[in-house]
Amino acid sequence: MKIVLDAMGGDKIPETPIEGAIEALEMLDGSFEIILVGDRERIETELKARRYLNPRLCVEHAPETIGMSEPPAQALKKKKNSSISVGLKLQREGKADAFISAGNTGAVMAQSLLTLGRIKGISRPAIMTIFPTMRKPCIVLDVGANVDSKPIHLLHFAVMGHVYAREFLDRPHPKIGLLSIGEEPTKGDELTVSTHSLLKESRLNFIGNVEGRDIIQGIADVVVCDGFVGNVILKLSESVIYLVMSMIKSATSVSPVRRLGALLMKPTFDVLRKNLNYEEYGGAPLLGIGGVSIICHGGSSAKAIRNAINTARFAVKREINRHIRAQLEAFREE
Repeated sequence: MKIVLDAMGGDKIPETPIEGAIEALEMLDGSFEIILVGDRERIETELKARRYLNPRLCVEHAPETIGMSEPPAQALKKKKNSSISVGLKLQREGKADAFISAGNTGAVMAQSLLTLGRIKGISRPAIMTIFPTMRKPCIVLDVGANVDSKPIHLLHFAVMGHVYAREFLDRPHPKIGLLSIGEEPTKGDELTVSTHSLLKESRLNFIGNVEGRDIIQGIADVVVCDGFVGNVILKLSESVIYLVMSMIKSATSVSPVRRLGALLMKPTFDVLRKNLNYEEYGGAPLLGIGGVSIICHGGSSAKAIRNAINTARFAVKREINRHIRAQLEAFREE
């Protein structure tokens, strides 16, 4: 298995992607190779500085880099030899099995769709992420790929979420919820009401509308929503988690007694921090394309990159796209 990692994507390049690649090769079990794509001179200089040599790590040169703030459409048209374009082309040509980038999200989405195409039967791809809940982690999609969804798009998001939850989270009959402002089928905007009817008529295990608080309570295994709403939820949740951890740290440092209590509670806090840390779940898969493309947070640490590589490995090993195609075919035959 060969995984392409965009060494020029993220806030600290190429140091962080390289560090994440090294951690993955040294800490993750299994047979896989990593192809670092980007400015060869910068990448090799960093590897030499670390004195790191590994036959399972190689470099593919890409002379151009798309900045985080560049308009995706213009950047892709102007920079045809960017690390994103070159990396995804390797997958299309069968020289790699997956692509990972913490770079410009819009550019990664657009180029993934252009280069790898779309799974037949899927109207639009969706970015999927895993949320911690009071029960078991749940899947939320779309969290940013689409901001003008139609009911059929959300139905397809639900199908892909169903497959991912079944194959990756070991939920044989995942419960699908539609994010809305109330439990009643008539609550919500026109998109939500129309989507509710489609999901109710489908063969999915649809449990109806769920509200924002229901995500955290873990009522559903898969929560479906438009990308605009999903992205707001994602960014807000990341901020809330940071706020909670900061408040705990502040509250336990105001006196010797509290500091002692915090020391005794350290194992508990460590578990809490791990469960709430988005880095533990790696990158966000772009589901619905004809390949494997993992999108990472621009500020991803080496640990997050390492876990994104692990996510890509599982997606390839479990043949997620084959399962999505099979599910769509099964629905057509019913």
